[in-house]
Amino acid sequence: MHVPPSLAQDVPEILTASLVIFVGAALQGSVGFGLSLVAAPILMLLDARYVPGPLLTVSVLLTLMTLWREHRHVDFGGLAPVLAGRIPGTFIGLWVLVSLPPREMSITFGIILIAAVAMSASRVRLAPTHRTLAGAGFLSGIMSMTTSAGGPPLALVYQSSQGATLRATLSGHFLIGALISLLALGGGGRLGEVELLLAALLAPGLVVGFAVSGRIRHLLDAGYTRIAVLSVSAFAGLTVILRPLFD
Repeated sequence: MHVPPSLAQDVPEILTASLVIFVGAALQGSVGFGLSLVAAPILMLLDARYVPGPLLTVSVLLTLMTLWREHRHVDFGGLAPVLAGRIPGTFIGLWVLVSLPPREMSITFGIILIAAVAMSASRVRLAPTHRTLAGAGFLSGIMSMTTSAGGPPLALVYQSSQGATLRATLSGHFLIGALISLLALGGGGRLGEVELLLAALLAPGLVVGFAVSGRIRHLLDAGYTRIAVLSVSAFAGLTVILRPLFD
C-alpha cells in the first residue's frame, strides 16, 4: 500500500496519536466507555483525518475484544431499541458531517463534545426502558458521525449498572453502531485508503491499552478516573471550539 508522504514524515504525530489511543483504550476497557471522549478531540487537533473514520474503525476492534472478554454480561434486550434509534441518527449525523464547512464543523464538534461530557457527568438517572434506549441510540448515532463520541448517551442510561454489565452491554451497542456508521461513511466517500491506513497505525496502541485495562478495570469500576476523563475531554472540547476562532 502506498503511504502518503505526509503520513510517512509525521512520525511524532503518529506516536502521539497512538499514545492517546492507548490511554483511551485502557479507560474504555476498564469503565465501559471513554475512547472517543479522550481520543477524538486530541486526534482532531493533530489531524482531522483521524476523525471519524479511523477512530471508528479501531473502536470496532476494541469492542470486539471487550465482548470476547465479558460477553456473558451483555444486556441483549436493549439492542433492538438502541438500533431503532441509531439508524436514523446515523444518517442525520452524516448529513451534518458532509454539509457543514470545516470551521463550523470544528465549532460544532466542540459544542457536541462538551454536551456529551455534561451528559456523562449528569446526576440524572434514566432507567433503560425501550423509549430511553431508543432516544439514546438516536443521539449516539448523530454524535458518532460528527464527533466519533457516541458513548455518553448510552452510558447515561446504563450508568447504574454493574461494571461488567456496563462494559459488555455498551460494547455490544458500540459494535453495531460503529459498523452502521462505517457503512454510512463509506457510502458518503469518507472512508477510503488513507483512513484505513491511519486506523492501522492506531491499532497497536489500542491493543496495548486494552491489555492494560484487563489489569486495572476492577479498580476503575469504583469510578475514580471518571472525573479526570471528563475534565480532560471538556478541556479538549473547549480547545476545539476556540481553535478556529484564532485561525
